[in-house]
Amino acid sequence: MEKIQELTPGSKPDLRIESEVVSKEEWLKARLALLEREKELTRLADQIAAARRKLPRVVVDKDYQFESTVGTVSLSDLFDENSQLIIYHFMFAPEWEEGCPGCSFFSDHISGPNLHIPHHDVSIVVVSRAPLATILPFKKRMEWDFQWVSSYGSDFNYDYHVSFTSEQVANGEIYYNYQYQNFDSVSELPGVSVFYKDSNGVIYHTYSTYARGSDMLLGSHAYLDLTPKGRNEDATMDWMRHHDKYETAKSKGSCCH
Repeated sequence: MEKIQELTPGSKPDLRIESEVVSKEEWLKARLALLEREKELTRLADQIAAARRKLPRVVVDKDYQFESTVGTVSLSDLFDENSQLIIYHFMFAPEWEEGCPGCSFFSDHISGPNLHIPHHDVSIVVVSRAPLATILPFKKRMEWDFQWVSSYGSDFNYDYHVSFTSEQVANGEIYYNYQYQNFDSVSELPGVSVFYKDSNGVIYHTYSTYARGSDMLLGSHAYLDLTPKGRNEDATMDWMRHHDKYETAKSKGSCCH
C-alpha cells in the first residue's frame, strides 16, 4: 500500500518508492482492490476505442507527394494494398543531422507490430520533413526496416499540425494538440495520424493524436508501469535516448518535450 507523497508547488516527487511491508493476506486484499480499478480502466479503454472508430471522417482533397526509395509517391501509394494507414509524424527537420531521440524511441516500437498488422488491412509509414538523403543514413544506423518517406517541400506536416513556420513560432501561433500554444524555438512536434481509403480510392482522415496521446503505442512504458519504480523520470522520457547511445552519455532529455 503505497504512501502518497504530499507535494508543495514547484516540488518534484521522490522517485524512490516507499510502500509498506505486509503479510500475504494483506497484499492480496490490496491487489484485488487494484484489480477492480484495472478492470474499470480496461472497460473504459474499450469504450474510448469504440468511440474513436465512430468519429466522423474528412475527405483528403490535397494531392500530397512524398519522396521514397522508389521515387515520388502519393498518399494513396502509402496504403500499399491495405485500406487503412497509420502515419507516425517523426520529428526530423531538414537542417537536423539526426532524428529526435523521443521519436526514435517510438519508432523502436514499430517493427514488432509491423510483422502482423499489415496482414490485417493496416499499413504503417513514418513521415518526416527532412530530405530522404538525410533520413536514409539515420534509418540505416538505427537498423529500422519500416517504410520512411520524406514530405520535404510538401504541406503535409504543416496541414497535420506537426511542423511550424518561424513566423508561427514567433507569433505564438502554434496549433498543436487541438489548441494554440506557445513553444520556444520549436519547428517540429510528434504525432500519429490515421487515414482510410474506400473502394473508390477516396482517402479520408479519421484520427490524429499528439503529445502523450501516442503513449498507448509504447510497449516499453507498459513494461515500466508494472515495476515498483515505474518510469522513474523527473520529466517525460528524460531517461531515454537513441538506442545506440546508452553507453556513451547520460540523457539530456527528450526533444519531444
